[in-house]
Amino acid sequence: MFKIQHIDHVVLRVKSLAAMRDFYEGALGCTMERENKELGLYQLRAGHSLIDLVPVDQGIGREGGTAPGIEGRNLHHFCLRIDPFEADKIIAYLKGKNIEPSAPQQRYGAEGMGPSIYIYDPEQNLVELKGPPKLLK
Repeated sequence: MFKIQHIDHVVLRVKSLAAMRDFYEGALGCTMERENKELGLYQLRAGHSLIDLVPVDQGIGREGGTAPGIEGRNLHHFCLRIDPFEADKIIAYLKGKNIEPSAPQQRYGAEGMGPSIYIYDPEQNLVELKGPPKLLK
């Protein structure tokens, strides 16, 4: 048998590749790892995982039908584990990038209870930024 280790990657169907790259690379610090323009696949490194962006008007993205929007989404949210988690600094940084963060709260994740903040990317996907398990300060 096998044992699951961690989430390997998340695939987001996107309307605006440029806006999404700006958010994930420019604001969150992901790096472009691999582009396959023939397939319409843009893979961003996010720590030990990947966030794949597939434009809805290119190869793989066409397979999902119409673009996500208010009436239908690709997923509820995904969580990026970050370290260190200094709530005041994270909030100030995000606001400086014109990203409105939620208030930090304790939430349960793969490592147990820990602080997290929710933000939205340019296409209204909910992204959770989660710190290590510990109490909020």
